[in-house]
Amino acid sequence: MYTTTPTTIVELRFGPLDVPLIEPFAIATGAQPTAHNVLVEIILADGTRGYGEAAPFPAVTGESQASTLAALAALREVVIGGDVRQWRTLALDLKATDLKAAAARCALETAILDALTKRAGMPLWAFFGGASTELETDMTITAGSVEHAAESARSIAARGIKTIKIKIGGAPDLDRARIAAIHAAFPEAPLILDGNCGYDADGALALLEQLRSDGITVALFEQPVTRYDLAGLAQVTRDGATPVAADESVTTAEDALQIVQERAANVVNIKLMKAGIVEGLAIAAICKAAGLGLMIGGMVETLLAMNMSAHFAAGLGGFSFVDLDTPMFMAEQPLRGGWVQTGGRLSIAHVEAGHGVEPIEELLR
Repeated sequence: MYTTTPTTIVELRFGPLDVPLIEPFAIATGAQPTAHNVLVEIILADGTRGYGEAAPFPAVTGESQASTLAALAALREVVIGGDVRQWRTLALDLKATDLKAAAARCALETAILDALTKRAGMPLWAFFGGASTELETDMTITAGSVEHAAESARSIAARGIKTIKIKIGGAPDLDRARIAAIHAAFPEAPLILDGNCGYDADGALALLEQLRSDGITVALFEQPVTRYDLAGLAQVTRDGATPVAADESVTTAEDALQIVQERAANVVNIKLMKAGIVEGLAIAAICKAAGLGLMIGGMVETLLAMNMSAHFAAGLGGFSFVDLDTPMFMAEQPLRGGWVQTGGRLSIAHVEAGHGVEPIEELLR
């Protein structure tokens, strides 16, 4: 039995959050036509509610909606009776379990901090440091045909978004043609390439050289090689004359330290969904101390999880690359609140407490 205070978690609720996408979110390792996510709600003894979202992406993390629901059921005993004021201890207790369930942990940490800062009347951007209240996101062009790439680039330009991220990997000739078509359709846009582990080092370097010969500059090459090929990642970083970001290669603070030690990347993409919030803070601290650039990204997430990442990145400050675009791929919006978007500019200055997002209706019965 636990001692109850107003900040004690007395109830945990969760269930599927299925949101169809405007188009399948296709990357080098797989495609997702619907976001099969999980909504999490905690209730404190004083009635305060905190919301979180888990966004498992099987092609990247191996997690699924079913495994996430099972993990949340198993983690219930860790959460119930916990005090949200001890948010860091709770996060470490969740991580200490044997479950490989980063998305579930992220959702719980999000809900815990949402409830804590709601009670305090503090927005999460202020909780994380108050460095900024605005970010500028890119928008992704998913894997597909040359025609799809060009049309997507024109659509992004019409939205007023300045930076394009391009999903590539596995078909160098097609990738080169798609990148050229995107550049022709929107020549002013900085281009981020996301290999999602689809290349080896030699292939990635060859692609960069071909693009240079085409007169195309790449602003960032994200995770060109497989997760554990740090030697290959370091080779592209050393020889590619283009900034390189580690994404799949970094899920823990220890991973980030290894990137630093092996000089394997210039930038680290922090995704709260693969690390959790407390671990994300540790990764950011290591990168800042080592002089590595920071990127904030995510899986296929709704406004809820994406807004948590926005508060994290804006509050901490120092994020040169922002990839918080997946709400723009949602055909439905089952949530309300969150940032105000103008073109690619995301503002959370108006949020008065928590992350500012909640369900439009009762989704957890």
